[in-house]
Amino acid sequence: MFDHTYDNPVISGFHPDPSVCRVGDDYYLVCSSFEYVPGLPLFHSRDLVHWEQIGNVLDRPAQLPLPLPGSKASGGLYAPTIRHHDGRFWVVNTNVDGGGNFVVTAERPEGPWSDPVWIGLEGIDPDLAWEEDGTCWCAFSGPAGGVNLARIDPVTGAVLEGPFPTWSGSGLKYPEAPHLYRVGDWWYLLIAEGGTERGHAVSVARARSPRGPWEGAPGNPLLSHSGTGSPIQNTGHADLVQAPDGSWWMVLLGVRPRGFTPDVHVLGRETFLTPVEWDEDGWPVVAPVPERHLAPGGAWHPVQGPPARDDFDGTALAPHWISPFTRPEGSWSLTERPGSLVLHATGPTLDTPGYTFVGRRQQHHDCRVTALVDPGTGRGGICVRLDEAHHYEVEAGDGEVRVVARIGPLSETVAQRSAPPGPLFLGVTVRTSDLVPASPLLTDGHTTGPDTLAFWLGDPGAPGAHPLAELDGRYLSTEVAAGFTGRVIGMYATEGSVAFDWFEYVPASAV
Repeated sequence: MFDHTYDNPVISGFHPDPSVCRVGDDYYLVCSSFEYVPGLPLFHSRDLVHWEQIGNVLDRPAQLPLPLPGSKASGGLYAPTIRHHDGRFWVVNTNVDGGGNFVVTAERPEGPWSDPVWIGLEGIDPDLAWEEDGTCWCAFSGPAGGVNLARIDPVTGAVLEGPFPTWSGSGLKYPEAPHLYRVGDWWYLLIAEGGTERGHAVSVARARSPRGPWEGAPGNPLLSHSGTGSPIQNTGHADLVQAPDGSWWMVLLGVRPRGFTPDVHVLGRETFLTPVEWDEDGWPVVAPVPERHLAPGGAWHPVQGPPARDDFDGTALAPHWISPFTRPEGSWSLTERPGSLVLHATGPTLDTPGYTFVGRRQQHHDCRVTALVDPGTGRGGICVRLDEAHHYEVEAGDGEVRVVARIGPLSETVAQRSAPPGPLFLGVTVRTSDLVPASPLLTDGHTTGPDTLAFWLGDPGAPGAHPLAELDGRYLSTEVAAGFTGRVIGMYATEGSVAFDWFEYVPASAV
């Protein structure tokens, strides 16, 4: 086993449905992105713990119609699988809002990735696996439920045989996310079941041939945190990989809920890592996923994220910057005002798709976000977004700064203050401690949320900064808003042009 002592999650924030492959000493991992573009974030690691985003698989309009067809939150790109075969990288994925299942390929993981080859299979969560003779199998979750299998030509997308049903789990709801592996003399079929909420689980079956018959493991589900007191919940949608030393590892999604009952999660479904053993009967065995994996004698490996600050001095946006539905070329510029990101409004409100927004995933429960903003004659600022009906923002324009809260059908300006024309500092702090009482009840009798979001005119905590408003974080949680994504914090413009000299995201531990 690798002598890793590491903290989970290994990729924090909204990075669900991880799939992983190894090429030599290098690991590559891809996640779902749903309505956000560029699509399918791609990561590289040498140790399964430290992951660096090296790009996005779908990063140009020729690969993905923009705006994404359907243009709805939690639509778009579901559950990719990444594999390496015959000297090429392969990613198979589903666009649920238009086109269905497709394959893209690349010689190098950094790209360029090909245009999509569409597969005539109806369903989600596709997987690719090859036999030694080159036969390619695509397992997927069928439209009527259950896991199906088809023999395909991944180069042309042609379906050569099937689809036909395989094994669909231990009886829990929503069998999905299949991954097919050849290990020794057996083929293993790993699936998720139980739904992607608290009942989420991982189960496994095996057969001598991909055609079956399939035998479920006697201990299924292989992994589930349902009904446990673990701070990590919703564990499922897993993929397996073997390290060069022969050890096996599982990447999977999970959430870290907070707050008073019923607890909620705000960061989305994240990527976790846990070791896998094999019992004497040839079945994989997985222990509950720990917050910290302790390896005997192993050094601690802290998990890190993207750079904290972006001064927008480059010629292109870093790959962790994302936008909902679309990012038209005319809506942003790094050259119009060198050293700044200039956003041009494409929509007058954040309540309907079509607005200009560039953000990054919230990856820590406690963090501080600050930006130096010049609104000019426009209007814009910093938004904490879950979807069009659930977002908070602090914005500048027309000589004032205001805080706006959109919660379901209600939208209200909760604070406003006159402000100089700019540039000026706008800030957001997110805290699960200090501002949130230890008691489950506030002094006014209201229950607490998982965190408190405070909005500032000025650099939060610096002399002269003005706190404008504090808002309950539960209304920007998945359990309230529904959907498959997590919070994204970023910059926007809803009138004219707004320039951002820099944007800084700092975890509380670094403040």
